[in-house]
Amino acid sequence: MTATDPAGAELLAHGALTVRGRISDASNAALYCTVTHEGREAACVYKPVAGERPLWDFPDGTLARREVAAYEVSEATGWGLVPPTVLRDGPYGEGMCQLWIETAPESDLLALVDAREPEPGWKAIGLAEVGEGRTALLVHADDERLRRLAVLDAVINNADRKGGHLLPTADGRLYGIDHGVTFNAENKLRTLLWGWAGEPLTGEALDVLKGLRAALEPGGRLAVALTALITPAEVDATRARAEALLETGTHPEPSGDWPAIPWPPV
Repeated sequence: MTATDPAGAELLAHGALTVRGRISDASNAALYCTVTHEGREAACVYKPVAGERPLWDFPDGTLARREVAAYEVSEATGWGLVPPTVLRDGPYGEGMCQLWIETAPESDLLALVDAREPEPGWKAIGLAEVGEGRTALLVHADDERLRRLAVLDAVINNADRKGGHLLPTADGRLYGIDHGVTFNAENKLRTLLWGWAGEPLTGEALDVLKGLRAALEPGGRLAVALTALITPAEVDATRARAEALLETGTHPEPSGDWPAIPWPPV
């Protein structure tokens, strides 16, 4: 099953979950599973709430619900940037369940280059120490898929967009994962995708943001969906971020009040 299959969310929500193993490099409990329903089967990730570590700056709700909320916003954009994700009961209680994405290993989205300016087709993120007192320029691809994801991250206030959370696929799509630290009412945007900071948003992005703003109005479809997953203050803040992007017409820039790039970056 692919992430674009319309039956994916139904399979995740109603299928029988079987735990196959644990994803060892995840900071919270993340289990690799298979889900089966009415003769269909797919691989997925199940993150039970019981396996979440408390975060002082995200005291309300659960990381699992924030992951589902990110999927809801992604679907509302029409860009399909987050794999199908549902909230459901599982072997270890309530958690989020997300379709597993097989990646294309040859896709180059990030690089370290021995230069002070990026080559055409790349956008600068910043200088990084590479050992022995040397620095290199960290760059990301000037890729429309990444640019859309940068807009989504700005709306959902993603505090942890790392390189390892970018999943390009063989069919040319790009997905973002690990959205547990999103939607905070305070500005916490931390990302590798700063290459367009201060640049005008595309016409497509502006149209998408107008749709999000309408859907986030009280009583709007997206506002209702998010209210079941995050706090009312966080829903209001999400709408305000969409409005702010429309008012400025530009990609956000680092505030300078905290580290703008997550660590480790990959």
